[in-house]
Amino acid sequence: MVRDGYYYAAPLLLATILIAWLTGFAWAWPALLLACFFLWFFRDPERNIPQAPDALVSPADGKVTAIAEVVADGLPRRRISIFLSVFDVHVNRSPISGVVKSVVYHRGKFLNAMNSVSAEQNEQNVVTVEGEGQTVVFKQIAGLLARRIVFDKKVGDRVDRGERVGLIKFGSRVDVLLDPSATIPIKVGDRVKGGASVLAYVSQPQLAASGPVRASQGAK
Repeated sequence: MVRDGYYYAAPLLLATILIAWLTGFAWAWPALLLACFFLWFFRDPERNIPQAPDALVSPADGKVTAIAEVVADGLPRRRISIFLSVFDVHVNRSPISGVVKSVVYHRGKFLNAMNSVSAEQNEQNVVTVEGEGQTVVFKQIAGLLARRIVFDKKVGDRVDRGERVGLIKFGSRVDVLLDPSATIPIKVGDRVKGGASVLAYVSQPQLAASGPVRASQGAK
């Protein structure tokens, strides 16, 4: 479990005890239910990480809502969008093994993460990771309820594929920008699991030809 779950749940459990002592449990159960919800929401299950050298794994749990051709910083890219409801695990993971090259935070709105314009207008954290012969940009995008984005790594840190790197609280979206030559085995409507589901395969020769992706792409 993510430690934030204890921060949210502990005061509510104390409130449950106090209310039950003062007035009886009939008035205390809402606080208890809310505490249980926070403990469940911040769950952090272990995952089996795919070992294929050209695999790019999902950085988040959720539903694939879009796979689109986009232009980022003047270059063609494939964008995979994943929507996280309040019922999904909200821990984020690195799509590939490599080095964190850029972390750029953008203030913004809190539109519904299902809205296509949320990728540009919402509060977000844009992360660039280089490694395994590729460069991947992924965005942690706040949603209608989300009010805090957490990223635990810093520029220069090395991360493993599927390693935990942060989370977004209470409903959100994650976008992944990758090379247009990538083979994408998933489709819109599929549900994916962070660190365990393969979003794409990108062969090494294609990666070498595609060139690096500048960090500013994530903010487009």
